[in-house]
Amino acid sequence: WRRLGCAEAQPNPGHLALARIERSLADSGNAFDLFTQNVDGLHQRAGSQRVHEVHGSIARWRCTKTGRELDPGPEAFTEFPPPSPWGGLLRPGVVWFGEMLPEAVLEHAERVLTTCDVFLSVGTSSQVYPAAGFMELAAVRGAFVIEVNPTETALTHTADISLRGKAGEIMPRLAEAAFGPAA
Repeated sequence: WRRLGCAEAQPNPGHLALARIERSLADSGNAFDLFTQNVDGLHQRAGSQRVHEVHGSIARWRCTKTGRELDPGPEAFTEFPPPSPWGGLLRPGVVWFGEMLPEAVLEHAERVLTTCDVFLSVGTSSQVYPAAGFMELAAVRGAFVIEVNPTETALTHTADISLRGKAGEIMPRLAEAAFGPAA
């Protein structure tokens, strides 16, 4: 049910603005890495290319026997839990409570956060670690930190600028301020 709901969802203006920021930076020879706790794939559908999924993806499923992954089609499963083609059962490719986060994603985050110039914290409560610590690490390493969130968070004091509002409203304005009107 949740997988199908995510497949039907559409990126909002905030997702599209982040993809625009990535493209604009890439056009000028700069990198933009997007680390997300979301599992819905909306960043990729908005056009973001360098997406790192901290909590996995609900679109990708994993065999409980072999660990191999696959991306099932958009149709509903006919039985649940669905059988794996490799002899086990399929489970969502998301991180469940008590499971380890993807080590490669965390290692990449540490590399990026030690050298980034600007860090955006967008639409997060800043309470779920280790991702909540990304903002603090970037700030300690000298990045300019911008927080976009409807309400103050426990890490608002870490930000150089805090912009209050929904990501879908603030991010397009931020992208336009940085890169001009969208084409």
